[in-house]
Amino acid sequence: MVLDIRQKQIAGIQHMLQFNAAANTLKKDDEIYKVLVLDHFTKGIIGPLLKLSDLRKQGVTLVLDLENQRESIPDVPAVYFVQATEGTISAISRDIASGLYDTFHLNFALACPRPLLETLASNTVASQCVQRIAKVYDQYLSFVALEAGLFSLGLPDMYVQLNDPQAQDTQIEGAVHTIVDGLFSALVTLGTVPIIKCPKGGAAQHVATALDARLREHLKSRSNLFTETASGLTISRPLLCLFDRNFELSVMLQHVWTYKPLVHDVLGMHANSVTIEAKAEPGQLPGTSSKKRYEVGDGDFFWESNGSAQFPEMAGNVDVQLKQYQEAVADLNRRTGSNVDPTADPNELMQSNTRNLMSAISSLPQLTERKKTIDKHTNMATALLRQIQARALKQYWDREEDCLHGKPDLAAIETLLQAAEGSATDKLRLVLVWLLTTEHLPGDADMNRLQSSLATAGADTTAVAYLRRMRSMKLTGGGVRGSASQAALDGLGASGLGSQSHLLSWADRTFGQGLTTITKGVKNLLAGNQQAAVTVAVEGLMDAKASADPDAFITFDPKAMSGRASKAAGPFKEALVFMIGGGNYLEYESLSLYASRSQPPKNILYGATDVISPEAFARQLADLGKQSSGGAA
Repeated sequence: MVLDIRQKQIAGIQHMLQFNAAANTLKKDDEIYKVLVLDHFTKGIIGPLLKLSDLRKQGVTLVLDLENQRESIPDVPAVYFVQATEGTISAISRDIASGLYDTFHLNFALACPRPLLETLASNTVASQCVQRIAKVYDQYLSFVALEAGLFSLGLPDMYVQLNDPQAQDTQIEGAVHTIVDGLFSALVTLGTVPIIKCPKGGAAQHVATALDARLREHLKSRSNLFTETASGLTISRPLLCLFDRNFELSVMLQHVWTYKPLVHDVLGMHANSVTIEAKAEPGQLPGTSSKKRYEVGDGDFFWESNGSAQFPEMAGNVDVQLKQYQEAVADLNRRTGSNVDPTADPNELMQSNTRNLMSAISSLPQLTERKKTIDKHTNMATALLRQIQARALKQYWDREEDCLHGKPDLAAIETLLQAAEGSATDKLRLVLVWLLTTEHLPGDADMNRLQSSLATAGADTTAVAYLRRMRSMKLTGGGVRGSASQAALDGLGASGLGSQSHLLSWADRTFGQGLTTITKGVKNLLAGNQQAAVTVAVEGLMDAKASADPDAFITFDPKAMSGRASKAAGPFKEALVFMIGGGNYLEYESLSLYASRSQPPKNILYGATDVISPEAFARQLADLGKQSSGGAA
């Protein structure tokens, strides 16, 4: 099977929008128009998947917010897609009692707990409107599919919840239960029961144990949602690798140089949406600017082909695509031009012109969309370049690469901290990466100087104190990334610059000679890629390599007899890699490149409790530092 979680979730939502009817019972001419009612969480699920035009094709005429006041549309059926909470049950009960719509098709993102179902039933019986409820469904779609191989549970604060020193056992259990619910939804959508592996101890083992129990219980039930048989062995099943975020923290904080991670880090991409400052439009006052929102992801040819390209290469490819577009337009003009051969047969000339005109008409929409995509990425690249220059991001990237290679230059780091370039958060991230990767725990003198420089720059040093305390307890950090599988992922994201002249000419037109200094020493830049720690571990687990310590990981097989250890050692062709406490595009990129370069290619799906930016993760570390210092002696 192919682990394309995006298409699977789209299919599930489309099925829901057709009132959960079987495909063979639907007739093309019998389209029923309906309204779609969502809550805040489910809007986040549908947003990256379906545009309004896609919903129109499913007969949706209006998309409404459950939390907002809505007008009555009594002759139209309503499809509700919401979380099952006391608040949503109360809102739905009021809508049904007031007859807001003709019929109500209720769909919950997760299984609705029995007490809430009983509340809904009692409310509708009391208002004598049970007949208005057409159906109630548990959809198991409680996750956000951002790409075919990337999904999130939409739980941004899970790292803090699981690592809060003041958290009660019930809070930890609640957080684990929420994660298991999301993972169970993803597995139901994919229709597979995987072999589960995780490192011993910590949140990963806790989640793995609970998920294994949940799957075992479900496979024994009559309403088995999985397409696989409840019995059978592990030959074609995927591997699910669960990791605690503390497995590697530096990857969450370091500065990046490839396109997708850069857009997420620098431009603040969220749910495949990017908002940037745009130049003044014609008619606007000079010097004014407006914000433009762009969508990236599925169907964006440039995003898909250049997402793992380093920034200089990506910038050059924007220019290449623009030239190809201009050549296509010029060719179209030639084929539909007014130059007429006076000796040509009039009938043949008319037929030829008609064919060319029809060809031009059919190709215009494609060319128009292509130009929109090129303009979008030109504007995004321009916005990135502004930030790269203003914040001297190349210098921070260089210093962090030294740390990751085990050659930290503390004097150069201190110099950069005292320089004007870079934001306070850039400086904080650099120190955190150094602290996490330096071989030995730093001494007081070094730490005091660095923290003093950070404070002068306006950075909150709480996260630094917190990670130093973690290092002292040997809970994280303490070494550079290994290269156990470097050959499998040599040169992450570095497919070469092609012609550097294209890159520099594009930069000259945009910002003069601004990018020239960034691309100096580009050979060193391209050679500096390393494999994420999670990729090294996943490679060992999927290939069942002897280098992977068998005692460091626990295996769960929900289909095996309870208490019997699974003997499914691999190798595996497919894997789900899930990071508990947050993930990012850099890890996703590392795993994707390993999968594509394997022989034969592997299929890896990457998920996380949330896709978190480096700045947001640094804030979470600071929050934990404040909470832990409050309870420290």
